[in-house]
Amino acid sequence: MAKNWWKALGVILLTYTMVAGILLDVPRLNILNETIRNLYFHVGIWFAMIITMLYSSVNSIRFLNSGNILHDIKASESARVGLFLGVIGILTGMVWANFTWGTFWTGDPQLNGAAITLAIYFAYFLLRNAIEEAEKRGRISGIYNILAFVMMIVFIGIIPRMQDSLHPGKGGNPGFGNYDLDSGMKMVFYPAVLGYIIISMWITQIRVRISKINEQLEDR
Repeated sequence: MAKNWWKALGVILLTYTMVAGILLDVPRLNILNETIRNLYFHVGIWFAMIITMLYSSVNSIRFLNSGNILHDIKASESARVGLFLGVIGILTGMVWANFTWGTFWTGDPQLNGAAITLAIYFAYFLLRNAIEEAEKRGRISGIYNILAFVMMIVFIGIIPRMQDSLHPGKGGNPGFGNYDLDSGMKMVFYPAVLGYIIISMWITQIRVRISKINEQLEDR
């Protein structure tokens, strides 16, 4: 049980996030009002997605270096979890956009970049499904996966900062930290990000175990 302390920590952090994120006071900012609470969920989930996709690309590199199929399994399953987080991030972002900007979708480069990122990773799984031989699948999709992570950083991290964007901290807009004087939000936001990352890694671990079992069954 001692080695599973981080799982308990993840549950505690997310439980705290859900309760504190809904019940604690938040600053009354123009337009945002109560919707600023979505910072704990929408932004936290995106941070977890980025870390999960980083873990996926690292395992693709490890597979290309070693040929160990376990690394390819970790790469694909963590990318699967990351893609799920990305979909949730898009949906929560659309709801937030509707309340603050009056529409579910705009031509905002951050939104478009997020959509392109999801399409890139959907293509990653289409590529994997098109290749039957395990080692060949791992090597080709591994190279693609590494490039996919680089493109994700470009589309959601670099391009939005170079163009006009409605998102805080992008396109010349101040970030939340620059105009939010209520430091109490940080007491929820940072634990939320850590909690999402921990739970994402836990889910990835479970999926890797399931995939290993399936691989053994297929070998029989």
